[in-house]
Amino acid sequence: MNFSDERNFASYFIIVAVLVITGLVLWNTSLFFQKLKDDERIKMQVWAQAQKAFNSDLMDDYLDLTIIINKSNTTIPIIITDENDNIDPTLCANLPDGVNEDSEKLKEYLEELKSENDPMTIDLKESVQYIYYGDSAVLNKLKYYPIAIALIIFLLIGVIYFFFSTSKVSEQNKLWAGMAKETAHQIGTPLSSLVGWGEILKSENVNPEYLVEMEKDIARLKEITERFSKIGSIPNLEKLDIVHETKETYLYLQARSSKLINFSINLPDYPIEVYLNRQLYSWTIENLVKNAIDAMRGKGNLHISLTEDTKRVYIKVKDSGKGIPKSKFSKIFEPGYTSKSRGWGLGLSLAKRIIESYHSGRIKVYKSEIGKGTSFQITLRKSDPLA
Repeated sequence: MNFSDERNFASYFIIVAVLVITGLVLWNTSLFFQKLKDDERIKMQVWAQAQKAFNSDLMDDYLDLTIIINKSNTTIPIIITDENDNIDPTLCANLPDGVNEDSEKLKEYLEELKSENDPMTIDLKESVQYIYYGDSAVLNKLKYYPIAIALIIFLLIGVIYFFFSTSKVSEQNKLWAGMAKETAHQIGTPLSSLVGWGEILKSENVNPEYLVEMEKDIARLKEITERFSKIGSIPNLEKLDIVHETKETYLYLQARSSKLINFSINLPDYPIEVYLNRQLYSWTIENLVKNAIDAMRGKGNLHISLTEDTKRVYIKVKDSGKGIPKSKFSKIFEPGYTSKSRGWGLGLSLAKRIIESYHSGRIKVYKSEIGKGTSFQITLRKSDPLA
């Protein structure tokens, strides 16, 4: 799962969760409605039989009324005891499976019912009976309705928050993309002028070595201009030798970095083809190297290596700097995060976007020890369709 997929997964998960919970609530509401409808019909049957009994002198009509009333309770658990808490199992109703057949379980369940509701008293003149009852299944389910509603509201708030935060990030991305393109446009004018001055210097018989280095820097400026112009748009990927591209960037950075940095590199001696955007990949390596140099405060060992397996290539940039706490392995890739007194904290964020969003790869902190250094790893798929 890459950088952009994580945000999409979160939004889809919240929406699906809302739909599932809402569906369950609606389904249970339908069941409750049907149950209440059935209970009302039973009440009407009791009422009809009571009307018949009131208008009749026959004992059978009163007996029928009693039977209907007794049968009308199909959900409320009931245990009837005498004044000494002796239980008659034949007078119990709607108990959980296995309770009525086990005297110990029956006593335990009686204590449970006592804690739920106060008993009803039946005075039989010669003795007293107590009716202990619990909550019906419908009532127990209704207890969880406020939780379900609160959860739906919470998830809906999450969807709204996610929508607005995503909109804000989108606006920020558009702003940064616009600034980057404008920067590329502004650099273009003096860059063209520098190219012209270079041609003039050639005609003035200036030391060719100076001109070679100056042309390298002009070429680098052109590359930087292309990088900025690509921000905010989908870059073109080409099948390139990643070994060569890594080495080219390494050599350029080595030549223009402090001599106090001990550069080393370990690359295969054969080409490995990967779909890359040359400028953006070079920018990523440059960001990692500059980040490493800053972590070492301009002095230390920096090593770049490239390994492979059957499907992927792995590029590691290792430094001997101050290290990163494990709790910040993910945070350092967030836009604006920086541990330096200067800088905008965009280098690693751009690197993550370039690798994960544009190249469908992966970048992470491979290993880090406080006071010993950090290794970053880039993972990219090979271009071979059989890999």
